[in-house]
Amino acid sequence: MSTPVTSQAASERAYEHVKRAIIRGDLPGGTAISENALSQEIGVSRTPVHEAFLRLAAEDLLTLESRKGAVVRPMSPNEAADVLEMREAIESTAATRVVTDGRVADVTPSLQAMLVEQEQAVATGDVDRFVEVDAEFHGAVIAASRNAIAVLFARTLRDRQQRLRHHLMRLQPSQLQASLEDHRALAAALEAGDAARYAEVLSTHVASHRGAL
Repeated sequence: MSTPVTSQAASERAYEHVKRAIIRGDLPGGTAISENALSQEIGVSRTPVHEAFLRLAAEDLLTLESRKGAVVRPMSPNEAADVLEMREAIESTAATRVVTDGRVADVTPSLQAMLVEQEQAVATGDVDRFVEVDAEFHGAVIAASRNAIAVLFARTLRDRQQRLRHHLMRLQPSQLQASLEDHRALAAALEAGDAARYAEVLSTHVASHRGAL
């Protein structure tokens, strides 16, 4: 006998479904989403779908309009620039802390393993996996700084950054290899204890995302 799906679980399911589609770019900015159509698509009632929409609206991923219903909120060039600026500042500072506090050896093995995963993703053209490991790579450096505020801020930016990554990699597939090369240079700079070089490579790496939207 199957366990009935609770309203909370159904709402979470709808939330994750729509959020993933927005971040991946399957639902581009300006796309209208029907509560009724979505409830039928994923097999839940309209109430949990409405709850999910309210949650996504609070995260600025949807706008709720009286006539159109839910509409995917585009990320403006200014918002993208703000996200990238803060992301670069946080990670550059974190990398400096990793070097100065002698924690390079704590994170290097993980970074090398992620590079291998990304090499495989490039070889197979697996954009989803590449983008996921991309976030893990940068997140690992920030986490290694043991700066709780930096980790919190980075987590706040993650969804918007992932949306940018997906958009860029799908718009310009050649960026997969270019991004991998940047990651190799970042890992090498960190392993060498060269925080200034890390910041330099990171600046170039982040710049590739500017103008993606």
